[in-house]
Amino acid sequence: MIRVLLADDHEIVRDGLKRILAATTDVQVAGEAASGDAALALVKANDYDVALLDMSMPGLSGIDLIKRIRVEKPKLRILVLSMHGEQQYAARALKAGAAGYLTKESAAEKLLGALRKVAAGGVHVSDAAAVSLVSAERAPHQALSDREFEVLRLLAGGRSPTEIAEQLHLSVKTVSTHKAHVQEKLGLGGTADLVRYALEHKLV
Repeated sequence: MIRVLLADDHEIVRDGLKRILAATTDVQVAGEAASGDAALALVKANDYDVALLDMSMPGLSGIDLIKRIRVEKPKLRILVLSMHGEQQYAARALKAGAAGYLTKESAAEKLLGALRKVAAGGVHVSDAAAVSLVSAERAPHQALSDREFEVLRLLAGGRSPTEIAEQLHLSVKTVSTHKAHVQEKLGLGGTADLVRYALEHKLV
């Protein structure tokens, strides 16, 4: 039996995923979390075979959450479920320690296969993502650190430095420093330029 921890901040998404998994005899939802912090607490307290994680949740999430889980339970397999396109996030998620990446739009048809593959020790990315990971030219934002990338994404999503600082558990000054590094590395001016860049590269 594959014991799954399901972490997504939208109850309707969790319910949909549970319905898909309930139709099987070899997969069991053994835990549920609506935030990254709750997911990490469950990982510390229980044993699961696969953590199915949404990329964007309140509080601890994304790359940070993957890294923290890997520290707590190095053998726990992580399958990322995201509304963000694979070209933007798959490489970072895998580098951080995830074993697979699935977009929400393809989840209904590919979830079970991806879960079983990851639980068995394999890696799951779509064929299109695999090709892009291998052949894509390095976009300027790929030179950003994971933290800088997250700050760029949140700024482009309309968050203020204060809100970002709160979500990432950083000081506002640190967020401003990351923002400055992002602008420098990407050769951009103010926030409007960052937003335009993020939209052009489908980062939000």
